[in-house]
Amino acid sequence: MSTTAQLTRSTNIDSTLKVAIVAAVAVAAVAHVPVIGPHLEEAPYMGVLFIVFTAVCVGLGAAMTVTGQAWAYRSAVVVCGSAVAVYVATRLVAFPQLSDDVGNWLEPLGVVSVVSETVVVALALVTLRRRRHTAH
Repeated sequence: MSTTAQLTRSTNIDSTLKVAIVAAVAVAAVAHVPVIGPHLEEAPYMGVLFIVFTAVCVGLGAAMTVTGQAWAYRSAVVVCGSAVAVYVATRLVAFPQLSDDVGNWLEPLGVVSVVSETVVVALALVTLRRRRHTAH
């Protein structure tokens, strides 16, 4: 394969990864919107965290789209990875005002969130690894 063909293939893969990551981070953000109100009433601290998470995901999606800089992908790994960890924690341990979440692993929007956040983490790590490999 010629160098030009390799570069074109690599660029296409990178573009596809970017679109997939931005779509997954958008799904993660949108999945939290319907539960903000109920959580602001039930457990205000979690409602506020959902607002912050949603805003950060929107910002990261925009940053990845516009700049494509590595910090945005690294941040997405941390933010979405943390969200998955918190979801797991709330299913294992009763958080204040959220004891009804313990054991509720299959809450539909929770599943959508965890799947999309996991996709963000996996694809962002692949993207960062490809960039590191390409740089060498």
